[in-house]
Amino acid sequence: MSAPYVVHIDPVALALGPVKIHWYGLMYLLGFAGGWWLGERRRQAGRLPVGRNAFGDLAFYAMMGVIVGGRVWYMLSYQPIHWIWTDPLALFRIWDGGMSFHGGLMGVLLAGWWWSRRHGLHFFDTVDFVAPLVPIGLGLGRIGNFINGELWGKPSHVSWAMIYPEARGEDLAYVQQHPSWLPVLQRYGGLPRHPSELYEFFLEGVVMFTVLFLFSRKPRHRYAVSGLFALMYGIFRFSVEFVRVPDPQLGYLAWGWLTMGQVQSIPLIVVGLVLLWMSRRAPVLEPHRVDDAKQAK
Repeated sequence: MSAPYVVHIDPVALALGPVKIHWYGLMYLLGFAGGWWLGERRRQAGRLPVGRNAFGDLAFYAMMGVIVGGRVWYMLSYQPIHWIWTDPLALFRIWDGGMSFHGGLMGVLLAGWWWSRRHGLHFFDTVDFVAPLVPIGLGLGRIGNFINGELWGKPSHVSWAMIYPEARGEDLAYVQQHPSWLPVLQRYGGLPRHPSELYEFFLEGVVMFTVLFLFSRKPRHRYAVSGLFALMYGIFRFSVEFVRVPDPQLGYLAWGWLTMGQVQSIPLIVVGLVLLWMSRRAPVLEPHRVDDAKQAK
């Protein structure tokens, strides 16, 4: 086995005096920009029967839902609850990493529900429109995780395994339980691990975007796009968790393999199947273009 790649990337993309711009934050910014751009193109094609300003509101509310929902849910689900009274400012240190997709999803759904009511649209017509845009941010967010050298996978002998310097403590503990890995640790200074962030980038980003984008190019029955999104994400996330190390503060929840990510993904699989079943008799939303010039008058 050749020397594995060492994941040691400066998380700061640009430093301007005391101001530091982190790659993790830039990935989220690029994800929002990409989703906004593609969403506007789809809106112009009539996939959302509202004007430019209304779509801008939706994009902004969805962005806030991702940030607020993702961060709050992560802190409540993945961190010891005592941060609330010992370090409340931790909630705002997003650049250190720590965002929950499931929380971000709930934030986006809440924002979409409120926006849909204001504009007299069926909630799931809005969700079906937004779903193909989400994998852009999901994929770029996983790249941010990789740059941060976090959310690594389990030790592995696969040829593409990588060494994470930040996992040194876990490496030593693993070798104590599995002495056969000691020569590997001594040779490379760390244990090669599955780059689980890149697996998720490929599945949640590339694969989901490609499938949802192609599937939604034609008018589909209501619930179908949303159902496909939920089903794919639930299955992909549940599967990758088998090779990803669970959050150390939580560990495995049951049976020596069940993680919090899997527990929170099971409902998505169920919801996805239910939505796809419901879509069979649901109406098809045909494209309806809105004249922005008339909207502005």
